[in-house]
Amino acid sequence: MSAEKSATAPVIAWFRDDLRLADNPALDAAKTSGRPVLCLFVLEEGTERRPLGGASRWWLDKSLASLDGDLKRLGGRLVLRRGDPRLILPEIAAKTGATGLYFNRRYDREGSGIDEAVAGELRRQGVAVSSHAAWLLFEPGTIRTKTGGAYRVFTPFWKAYRPHLSPRPVLHRPPDALSFFSGAVASDPLASLGLHPTRPDWSGGLAASWTPGEAGARARLVAFLDSDLSRYAAERDFPAAGASSRLSPHLRFGEIAVARVVHEVMRAQAAGSVPDEAAEKFLAEIGWREFAWHLLADFPDLAARNYQVGFEGFPWQDNAAALNAWTMGQTGYPIVDAGMRELWQTGFMHNRVRMIAASLLVKHLLVYWQKGEEWFWDTLVDADVASNPFGWQWVAGTGADAAPYFRVFNPIAQGERFDPDGAYVRRFVPEIADLPDKLLHRPWEAPPLLRPNATLYPPPIIDHDEGRKRALAAFAERF
Repeated sequence: MSAEKSATAPVIAWFRDDLRLADNPALDAAKTSGRPVLCLFVLEEGTERRPLGGASRWWLDKSLASLDGDLKRLGGRLVLRRGDPRLILPEIAAKTGATGLYFNRRYDREGSGIDEAVAGELRRQGVAVSSHAAWLLFEPGTIRTKTGGAYRVFTPFWKAYRPHLSPRPVLHRPPDALSFFSGAVASDPLASLGLHPTRPDWSGGLAASWTPGEAGARARLVAFLDSDLSRYAAERDFPAAGASSRLSPHLRFGEIAVARVVHEVMRAQAAGSVPDEAAEKFLAEIGWREFAWHLLADFPDLAARNYQVGFEGFPWQDNAAALNAWTMGQTGYPIVDAGMRELWQTGFMHNRVRMIAASLLVKHLLVYWQKGEEWFWDTLVDADVASNPFGWQWVAGTGADAAPYFRVFNPIAQGERFDPDGAYVRRFVPEIADLPDKLLHRPWEAPPLLRPNATLYPPPIIDHDEGRKRALAAFAERF
């Protein structure tokens, strides 16, 4: 194609963590350009970005298939490539004579650096570049302290943030039609990306638990609004209650816009169909996600270094056996083991249980939080580069607005409080399912006649009181 752009030259809509057609500012702007649209996704490999974990790769495989199906129903397709976008985008733009590139901005250092490099090269080729805000409600840097700095504590951040939330007056529907680029563009088959696990295929539990894709995200939001949101404030900490939104992986892959979720929740709140307390609790959880991303923008090494430098040199224990028992759900603490097994089977863990399980690893066992963060990164379908390390540093006491070092979750008391009838533990730890409720979270106290399967379940990996005292001593000596 000549340097002069032909009338049929396309614009490129570059999809990343925004795998949806509705509420997609970059796609909407590409459509508005009047040019045929080339929809592109690049599986980034050989770049500075953190490679996806196994569970996230499984989800991405299904989400890409869903997006491609949605595009095909409109008469188009999703072009797939793998490699470095800094090489792939300029090549595609040159071969197609593209006149424009449209994408939604990223806020991790590595992702934004790649975006800037791609944008710079395409501009040198004469391609117009248009970036848009879609990942957060407010971009990093827009919510600052009175002195212009970044917030380090969530409560004042949320107090400054919450008044700016409002239902959007207009929500874009998925496009009824798109003009697609009809020229020849090579695309890698989805199967060739190697996202679905093989040898063995361990994903059966994930497939039974989730419906990735934009349609699945919309259905999950509707179900949450209709039946779960009203119970959210009262029951969200009880893992067997089913009151959590389970929207996090859909948000992680951008199958639904966070702005749409907030709009629908606030609309239900204004209509009186959900209690204010429930709506506000959930909105605060959205705020927690936003806080993590604002923090990452100010501290890009969140997954690699302690946010609080005073923890450098802390005497973490290099205990491979303890770490392995934790990952396998064999710690002897039923609520922790239920969570770890839920994670392995479904790619998800209830938020309250995440805190309990993480606390056991970093406090009782003194295993460095990064080891747990890496396991969650590989096994969670909703792991992202901000929220995952942010949550771990919060539990470990090393992060911003962190839980104080002397806060050590009691896994026995937590289990008895938040799984009082044992429904959650019995589902994932069947070896002790026959124990009465009063002994279920302390099975080592059950007499032999009540625990015929005792040999199938281990004793506590460490006594709670002993682990707590050791943790407090280590932290107190340091601080």
